[in-house]
Amino acid sequence: MNGTANRLPETAETGLPAGAAREAGGSGTGLAGLLARLRPGTPLLYLASFGVALAAATALVTLGGHSMADTLLALYQGSLEGGASIGQTIDEAAPLLLVAVGAIVCARAGIFNIGQEGQLIVGAMAGAAIGLFLPGPGWLILPLTLAGAAAAGALWAGVPAVLFYWRRVDVVISTLLMVFVAMQLVSFAVNRDYLLQETAVKGQILSPQSDLLPEMARLPRLGEYPDFNLGAGVLIALLLTGAVAFLLKYGRWGFRLRMLGLNPVAARRTGVRAAALGGGALLLSGACAGLAGGVMLSGNVYRIQAGFADNVGWEGLLVALVARNHPLLAIPVAVFFGALRAGGGFLASTGVPRYLVSVVTALLVLAAVFPAAYAEVRARRRPSEG
Repeated sequence: MNGTANRLPETAETGLPAGAAREAGGSGTGLAGLLARLRPGTPLLYLASFGVALAAATALVTLGGHSMADTLLALYQGSLEGGASIGQTIDEAAPLLLVAVGAIVCARAGIFNIGQEGQLIVGAMAGAAIGLFLPGPGWLILPLTLAGAAAAGALWAGVPAVLFYWRRVDVVISTLLMVFVAMQLVSFAVNRDYLLQETAVKGQILSPQSDLLPEMARLPRLGEYPDFNLGAGVLIALLLTGAVAFLLKYGRWGFRLRMLGLNPVAARRTGVRAAALGGGALLLSGACAGLAGGVMLSGNVYRIQAGFADNVGWEGLLVALVARNHPLLAIPVAVFFGALRAGGGFLASTGVPRYLVSVVTALLVLAAVFPAAYAEVRARRRPSEG
């Protein structure tokens, strides 16, 4: 018997015995080896991910002729330095959280809605129309404005729901296309004086925007500038998040929703009506996005115009993804994104180009997403390595 008869088979990549390679977890040299030694979900992996992101951001900012230290200082000053900055961060987080909660509901049902940007815009447009033109007592206008915004967002999401369950049109494609339709619809409305364009004043050139909402259609603010102050919209967002989190975990609706998302065939065989439950989830997601538009409109913007959404729909979807579809975890993630938005706005006012702010934000988002994505890849590869 030769000396190689009892040797274990070697892997082609490392030359190690196959069992040893699995035990080592691919512990070679370089970045791949480092990642293999980091367990998914550990704080060390998150620290490494954010460290790489900050290093890349520093390089980009430095190449742009700016100081990374000054950039980070401006981000801090715009988001966390004082009461007004903290309030601005929370104000930015509220609509992001509302959008994220709706996206989470859809994801639990196995539906990927990416049309929140359009649903938010349409919701804000409907809210502006109600707040500006609906007669009635002052105490009723604000609730109707917010309810109308939520209803409009739900109806806008209802179109892809009908297309999917009636003609099997892919939800991702239809919700995305509806975003562009919504943008054109709002642009049309704010450029027509018989719709939402601002009221003409003698000697004034009309702008493509609506009139300001009356005081009775605006959300109250808690506190006063320059001290800590924030809009009441954050209370709406927190209450809705808590209710959805409770229902998803303990309610029969949440159980049936998870069943539909995990195994649609088994769900149908147990009596779950996929069209009603899944379509309802998509409607609720659109309602949350529309409500986010209503909160933005009545909370601090007060008028509708082209570009109103300012990427809140897209970033709210990112909040849900980073939070891995957990409603309560979406709260701190939304605050993190809100701080980036508040600090980014302040940073842009100091002369740093807006695109650099967007790049830094994107790198930080990738850093937050990477550990979860890495854990998913490792989990999928593990059965094939056994």
